[in-house]
Amino acid sequence: MKIASLDIRCCRLQQAVIPGDATRDGIAQDGMEFLVFTANTEDGLSASMFGFAGRSALGSGHLAAASLRPFMVGRDALDREAAWHDWRVADRWWHHLPIYLYGPVDCCLWLLGATAAEQPLWRYIGGARSEIPVYASSMVLPDAAAYQDEARAVRDAGMKAYKIHPPGRSPEEDIEVHRAVREAVGPEFTLMSDPVAAYSLEEAVRFGRELEALGYLWLEEPLPDENFSALRELTRRLDIPVVGTEVIAKHPYSVAECIASRVVDAVRADISWTGGVTGALKTARLAEAFHMNCELHTTIFHPLELVNLHLCGAVRNNSYFELLWPVSQFAFGLAEPLPVENGIARMPVKPGLGVELDWDLIDNCTIAEL
Repeated sequence: MKIASLDIRCCRLQQAVIPGDATRDGIAQDGMEFLVFTANTEDGLSASMFGFAGRSALGSGHLAAASLRPFMVGRDALDREAAWHDWRVADRWWHHLPIYLYGPVDCCLWLLGATAAEQPLWRYIGGARSEIPVYASSMVLPDAAAYQDEARAVRDAGMKAYKIHPPGRSPEEDIEVHRAVREAVGPEFTLMSDPVAAYSLEEAVRFGRELEALGYLWLEEPLPDENFSALRELTRRLDIPVVGTEVIAKHPYSVAECIASRVVDAVRADISWTGGVTGALKTARLAEAFHMNCELHTTIFHPLELVNLHLCGAVRNNSYFELLWPVSQFAFGLAEPLPVENGIARMPVKPGLGVELDWDLIDNCTIAEL
């Protein structure tokens, strides 16, 4: 099953304004750019997957075409482990690509194997469960009332939990947001917090203690993921679980110390930013060996989310499937909606990805083919 070619499309979706604060959540308010990779084999098989592109699909696409295409062409698609290790060495020597570029290509290799085996990807990896609860993550909203309204909407839509990305202008304002949301949804609904590296260590301690009193499930990335010493101290001082590592490159080796010395209570990974299915699976298995959860991080784009869901079905040490809210703003790229009903995501049953990509949308969004 040798790779004959790797096609790369650079795409931009023009769409309605996405609720949020571009200075904090970073998503362009008038549209999103992304890549679509297609790996074609010499025997006529193909698999495609979306890829994160940051602020520039053209910039990211040209990097992938220059580095990943010559690296992949001629390799056997089933030799995923060899390719992952070889790419790690090649990237260290010369390429130094963004953390999000290898993952989609690795996903294509896994999808080729699963499709050829006539198995849904999660069972091809090694099935662990057929469904998982879903939580919704906020964008950055203007004030506490907006978070309250959204939290109630998430609860009423049947989602099983809600995670706040607060404004991050001050710990005091963020605490008020979290108090307001708890008041809005009551004591029983599950809430989490992700300030996205907004605080100093002492601010994070004070903030975390407030969340403990409010009954929040976890505190995610209150400090930079790479600040191991401060995170370890924060984890020691708080009872609420501290979660991190989603933006650290070179999983699983880069997070091994975080796991072994309890820098955080649970790690983060996903198939987009963590080296594909291969990289994210390595991190999840490593965490499992230390009786630690690997909470899978949203991949933003729904085709990638669907691969992330397959990974949820192949591991046990992950609590939820994460989706950005409002879900409708990100519900593009697949020919069918994600298999989520009343806050429960169920694993696909068809071979490979289980759902076709929306090629009409991809064609309409394509700004360049490389």
